[in-house]
Amino acid sequence: MHDDWQRFVAEELDRLAEDHLLRRRRVVRILDATHLEVDGQQYVNFASNNYLGLTHHPRVVSAMARAVEAHGTGSAASPLITGHTTTHAAAEQRLAAWKGTEAAVLLPSGYQANLAAVQTLAAIGERTAGGVRFLLDKLVHASLIDAVRMTGQPFRVFPHDNLDKLERLLQEADGAQRQVVLTESIFSMDGDAADLRGLAELKRRHGFMLLLDEAHASGVYGPGGAGLAAELGLNELADVTVVTLSKALGCGGGAVCASAIFVEALVNFARAYIYSTAVPPPLAAAAEAALEVLRDEPERRERLRSLANDVRNRLSAAGLQLPPGDSPILPIVLGNEKAALSAAESLQLAGLWTLPIRPPTVPRGTSRLRITLSSQHSDDEIGQLLRAVSALPK
Repeated sequence: MHDDWQRFVAEELDRLAEDHLLRRRRVVRILDATHLEVDGQQYVNFASNNYLGLTHHPRVVSAMARAVEAHGTGSAASPLITGHTTTHAAAEQRLAAWKGTEAAVLLPSGYQANLAAVQTLAAIGERTAGGVRFLLDKLVHASLIDAVRMTGQPFRVFPHDNLDKLERLLQEADGAQRQVVLTESIFSMDGDAADLRGLAELKRRHGFMLLLDEAHASGVYGPGGAGLAAELGLNELADVTVVTLSKALGCGGGAVCASAIFVEALVNFARAYIYSTAVPPPLAAAAEAALEVLRDEPERRERLRSLANDVRNRLSAAGLQLPPGDSPILPIVLGNEKAALSAAESLQLAGLWTLPIRPPTVPRGTSRLRITLSSQHSDDEIGQLLRAVSALPK
């Protein structure tokens, strides 16, 4: 890199450090589903999205190992060349059945799944009279925001879960324009839920397309972990559902679940899919095994839901304010970046691994600890967490 660029980059990084916004990777050694080691020190992991501990489940690990032996470590080509194997096809069929859709398609990450879904919606909209307009909840994941911006299509943002504002945006649109609403079912940084029943009523009146990101609800809510929409009996609400396999399923990659015709369109229009090497077959096999575990061991999900409610109630009783909800995502909002860094250090001194979440991931003034629970956390570890968080400055 040219010296001028080096100097400029160094100055910008220094500014981030001064503002308590500099990010650095830490080298960790994963010990099991809920424990890790950093610089020789062991911690209880309260920072991952491994909600059900499936990263280390024997059936999931064994399925992945067998697939490595049978298929090797990678796909070696895009799905449209030679990358789409029998293992991928079986996993996609299982994912579609789980989500109650006609079809599903695997992608290398949840980010790419959102990107591919939005690219497909934009491509369809561009080919129809009136075009397409995207309407995004303000707090949707960065991948959805990036995806919409990259399409170059018009979009508007409505305040978080404000369906009155969303309806006004829907009413002001050109009648020929196709409207696509994008939201999450469980929001990743606040842990609260979208008003899916309200969205269902709004959709009945205005007939928009809905893309629902169920990354943090899949595996946690609904029969067989099928998600929040399934739990509420709203399986028909979403036209396109995006899930990640790297959270409750404990694997890697993402999937778009929708009608067969939409999946066919994605395969033809979504550059994020067409020009990416296929998900490694072992990850597809692990995902299918994880879905079997979800079916056979509902007690994992039941314990997680019970822990989430119990910890939320006890933190509230200790004077901490949490957004409404019952998810295992617990945001402890501390305001400024320095306070969030200090709180994370305090918990780490207590042997608990949590990290500060700072802008631009969350809005300025809302820096926080994002604590996540797993069904595999012991009662003693939950007690440790409650004592350490309750001792933080209010």
